[in-house]
This record gives sequence, C-alpha cells and structure tokens, in this order.
Amino acid sequence: MLENVRLAFQGIWSHKMRSFLTMLGIIIGIAAIISIVSTIQGTNNALRDRLVGSGNNTVKVNLSSGGMDITIYDSSSIPEGVPMVSEETLAKIQSLSNVSSVTAYNTRFVSDGVFYKSSSLTEFNIHGIDANFFKTLDYRVKSGRTFLRDDYTNFRKVLIIDQTASANLFRGENPIGQTVDINKQPFTVVGVVYQVSSYTPNIQNLDDYYTNSDNSNGLFFVPKASWPIIFNYDEPENVIIKASSTDDMTNAGTATASILNSTFSNASDNVVYQAQDLLGIVKQQQELSNTTNMQLIWIAGISLLVGGIGVMNIMLVSVTERTSEIGLKKAIGARKGVILGQFLTEAAVLTSMGGLLGVGAGIAMSQLIHRFSGIPVAINIPAAVVAVLFSMAIGIVFGLLPSVKASNLDPIEALRRE
Repeated sequence: MLENVRLAFQGIWSHKMRSFLTMLGIIIGIAAIISIVSTIQGTNNALRDRLVGSGNNTVKVNLSSGGMDITIYDSSSIPEGVPMVSEETLAKIQSLSNVSSVTAYNTRFVSDGVFYKSSSLTEFNIHGIDANFFKTLDYRVKSGRTFLRDDYTNFRKVLIIDQTASANLFRGENPIGQTVDINKQPFTVVGVVYQVSSYTPNIQNLDDYYTNSDNSNGLFFVPKASWPIIFNYDEPENVIIKASSTDDMTNAGTATASILNSTFSNASDNVVYQAQDLLGIVKQQQELSNTTNMQLIWIAGISLLVGGIGVMNIMLVSVTERTSEIGLKKAIGARKGVILGQFLTEAAVLTSMGGLLGVGAGIAMSQLIHRFSGIPVAINIPAAVVAVLFSMAIGIVFGLLPSVKASNLDPIEALRRE
C-alpha cells in the first residue's frame, strides 16, 4: 500500500500541470460545498443566538389572550378568574425533568414615573419577584444586597434596581440607602444588580426588535409580598423557567403552560398561559434557510461529478501511456490485484489532494464572504472531514474503470506496444 502511495505521488508530480487541472473540478466542488455549509452553520448559529440568547435557556410563560401577551397597565386591564401561582404549582413545575429553576413574578409597565429628589424616571418595567427570580435569570448583585427572607415576611418597602435604572435615575450618585417614591410610596434602594448571561441581540427587523426589546430606562424589583402596597391589588403572575438545556426549552415551556392552565378554568376572554417558543421560531427559520441552501449544495455537487469524469479521463490516458510498464510488471509476475490497487490508489490520492485543497479554498471563500457581505460563517469540521473522504470515494469510483482496464491488459500485447 505504501509503495502504491509513493508511486501515486511520483506519477502526480511528474505531470504537475495535468494533475492540477484534473483536480480542479474536485477543488471547485469541495470549496463550494464547504463555503455553503459554513454559511448555513453560521446563519443558523446567528439565528439561534439572536432569538434564544447565549447560555440563558430561559422561557417566559406569559398570560395571553388571542395569542397576544397581556400587559397590565392599571386595575382595568387585570384579567378576571386567574389565580395567583401557588407554591404547590411552582413545586409541580420544578419537578419537571427538563426544568432546572422556576420563578413566578408580577410585572407592570409604568409610564407615570418614579421620583428621587428632583429627578424622575418614566416608562420603565417594575417586577414583583420571589426569592428564585434572580437565580433563574442569572442576576448578580453589583452593590448592596439582594432581598432577605424578612423583606418578604415583614412586607418591607425595599427596592432593587438594575444598572441602567441606576444610571438614569441617580446619575452617578450611590443609590444604596436612597429613598425612591413609587406611586407615592417610599421605597429604599438596597441593591443594584446586573444580568450575567445578557447578550447583545442581532436586531435586523421589526420582529427582532419586539422579541428582544427591553425598556431602556431600566428595571425595578420589589418583593412580591410588597406588590399590593404599590398597586393595591393581588394580580395574576407570569412565570419564567430555566430549561436544563437549549434543546429542552420548547418542551419545558409547553409542559409549564399546561400545568398553569390546569389551575383555572373560568378566566374571561380566552385568557391562557402561553410559552414563548423562541426555539421553535429558530427551527422554522433554519428549515426555510436549509431548504434553499440544500439546492445550492446539489448544484455544487455537479462540479464534483464533472471532476470525477475528469479523473476517469486522465486515468484512462495514464493507462494508455503506461501500457508497456503494466505489461512488464505482469510479465514478471504482478497479479491483477496489484495493478488494480496501484491505479485505484493513484486515483484516490489525486482526488484526496483535490479534496484537501478544496477544503482550504472553501474556508478561504467563507472568510471572504463574511468580510465583504457580513454574512456570519462557522467552519464545520465534520463537514470538512466528510468532504475529503467523499473526494477520495470519487477517485475510487471513477478510477475503477481505468484500473480494471489496466489490470486486464494482456502482458504480451502490452509489451508489443513498446
């Protein structure tokens, strides 16, 4: 085998230009396929990151009506017949095998502002949270503290804000210990938090904006027990779960919504809990993209077929040129299998070299596409390995006919052509 490989390289090197032109079809086909697969992989990764995020795996399970999330602005927008999420219900959700953490919270979009001294902040989100909220969404304390058990049991009017709210309301002043008026109720700031797994979404259209938008003025958090102090009502809650993995998000969200919907049956206006199926949206867009790109791969595969025919043609020429050599080898005892193996090895080496060069060219093309068009790319190592093996297979398949022809030559007739 090693001797066959050595002879193959010797033959290729002795006809460098001819060998390169023979490999050219293989190089172009492999390069095209590698660049297309890299573009597909990069686009799919970008879609996933844009919608799902990076490493968070959280799924919002919101109250909705007619397929639209319910946003509570005042008491008139509170849906009737929806109970608070009980500890028993949360325990049932937590017991799901694909859920690692769960939290229930109140939320409102507030437009009339909070006040600190002469400063005010309008149009922000405020959440009434339980003890699991920060853990589920990967928040960390930057300064101050998080909520304590006593804050919940004693209905303390304490407040935690994120970094954006701190910058917009306190403008560089230390917020810890300061008093903020929310709906005419004084709350003391005890902490500033930030989200560890936050990421910058790739917003390319209006749907992306609404999917990823969060109020730019910041977030306010109060203990859920103190929520009625501000808004005078116990209100229905939304739920956020953290799935065990990104692939579990859809199933975990659906199972959570089912558990929540089983807790009530008399809600008005077709109000139900509905999971935000971001992963499903990603898969739909990926499937649409993949369908188009697979057609491009088939088109690129035609050049591999052309390359294979070129290999067959050159190997037939090689057999004709080396007829006397084949005759001499057979005359001194070389068997059909030896001749067959030699020519098959040469064809396989020729196309494998084309495959390797094609992979290199495909990676270079992918980087050029990314640089000049901005399309994300991701080099797929398994695809590169398969491409090289496939190019080798092309050499074996299309080199088979010339190899069989060489092995079947009659030694006397072959020597007579000298």
